[in-house]
Amino acid sequence: MKATMNMRGRSLLKLQDLSEAELLYLLDLSVELKRKKKAGKKGDLLDRKNIALVFEKMSTRTRCAVAVAAADEGARTEYLSSHEIHLGKKESTEDTARVLGRMFDGILFRGYRQQTAELLARYAGVPVWNGLTDEFHPTQTMADLMTIRECFGKLKGLKVVYVGDGRNNVATSLMDGCAKSGVHYVVCAPPELSPSPGKIQRARESAERNGATISVIHVPRTAVQDANVIYTDVWASMGEESKLQERIRLLKPYQVNMEMMRWTGNVEKEKVIFLHCLPAFHDHHTDLTRDIGPLEVTDDVFEAPFSKVFDGAENRVHTIKALMVATLSEVRGLPSVAQAKRRAKEGQKSSASAKATADKEVSRNKAKGRVKKTGDRVAVRKRRS
Repeated sequence: MKATMNMRGRSLLKLQDLSEAELLYLLDLSVELKRKKKAGKKGDLLDRKNIALVFEKMSTRTRCAVAVAAADEGARTEYLSSHEIHLGKKESTEDTARVLGRMFDGILFRGYRQQTAELLARYAGVPVWNGLTDEFHPTQTMADLMTIRECFGKLKGLKVVYVGDGRNNVATSLMDGCAKSGVHYVVCAPPELSPSPGKIQRARESAERNGATISVIHVPRTAVQDANVIYTDVWASMGEESKLQERIRLLKPYQVNMEMMRWTGNVEKEKVIFLHCLPAFHDHHTDLTRDIGPLEVTDDVFEAPFSKVFDGAENRVHTIKALMVATLSEVRGLPSVAQAKRRAKEGQKSSASAKATADKEVSRNKAKGRVKKTGDRVAVRKRRS
């Protein structure tokens, strides 16, 4: 990986906006920024930057991840809900974009229509990042890929199976991300909830370039065999609550439970993880599930040692931070992973060289009768005059 990649001024509205190299670079940068945060190092890569958070949809992870990520590197955020600004109501999206672009250095949008995100990017004159629309969720996929790579040490060649509503923004964005990073991707969904042929074909073209495959399999037991990752999401996305009963009827056979996890053949081998973008209906502790119980995933899977859902939630911070740093900063002074490894090797060589020199000196002094051992240290006696 290069020490830096020029992405300054770029927006991210969907994963198609990124080349394969740029996606992997952002994942590498995420790892470095996470390492920096864990080491307690104060960041200033976004010093004096101001980020607008334009949210039409409620959020826990996205809102908090952006706020923490920005603060970690010296930026500040301003939360603007749809009830607090005129976006598309008393003021056109185009005009709102031009106002915000004069005041802020970047805009993260979370809302309904993809067209709104595209208009903001077209007219703001500053980077706009898609925190979720009905069609795409690129920042979630970045966190998912980072989490998968942390667990397995790689991406290329792994098998990810998405089980549930295969048409939603998480499922199709993850399909694009896996295709770009060489991960075999299976959509396990009923025919009525499978991705559109156009989206499947687009992902397959990308997957072919990267040695991966994209499949749609309707039978869960067949689909999950040999899977390294089982992924699911809620059965009715935000704004689709009226369709929940119909979704329950269609998707009950696709509930992720312990039996399904064992069908992978990888539970005992510790070669499979479970992921969910959250929030999840896995127990009786929500208004929706208090009477009907778990929906898309059972509690024993959600709470199992192989469940990495909260690792993924944390990684929203690091991947969003990488995106903001890469598009608002020159990333100066931040070493690449390759550089860090090279320095480590050089340090090992230097230590080995120093030890070899010391050993030679000890041998030479022994030959002259000037050395006696004192514990683990070597003392050199002064030669008598």
